[in-house]
Amino acid sequence: METSLASLWLPILISGIVLFFASWLAWMVIGHHKADWKTLPNEDQVTAMIRGALQPGQYMFPNCPTPEEYKSEAFKEKMKTGPHGLLYVWSPNINMGFNMLLTWLLFTAISLVIAYLAGMVIAPGAARGFVFRFVATAAILVYATSGLLNAIWFRRKIIGDVIDGIAYGLITGAIFAFLWPGSGA
Repeated sequence: METSLASLWLPILISGIVLFFASWLAWMVIGHHKADWKTLPNEDQVTAMIRGALQPGQYMFPNCPTPEEYKSEAFKEKMKTGPHGLLYVWSPNINMGFNMLLTWLLFTAISLVIAYLAGMVIAPGAARGFVFRFVATAAILVYATSGLLNAIWFRRKIIGDVIDGIAYGLITGAIFAFLWPGSGA
């Protein structure tokens, strides 16, 4: 017997809220992401150069927009000598409130999909341990691996995100285990 998605609204909502605060805790209090980012040695000069010269967006250097250019000697030399990198330029008017809302919506949407998946295979009244194992595994798969592909290709530090993802998965599993309809020990 499947568990209806409607009966899982409470763990979906609570996990979205709790994960939002866990994310805040990871980034603002614990501090294990501080080593992910370095300060430019001449930040004022670099930002002055970029200001007005680049529109908000993602930039790659060296960049090769066509296959023909990829084969050119000039591009090959740029790749050989380096440096290589990505540059993200944001609008000067970042809306933190909107970004925080989107973060909560993402956590809640992921919990909704995990609830849908779990509801298909876990009956009401299932043992908490089984609910925890299933939901935590699904959530860890989402949160701990979502950035790995970009880390492989763009050499982004990822260990902090994987640690966060495991924690988020375990939190999600615990919330669903204790709020699963009719769940017992």
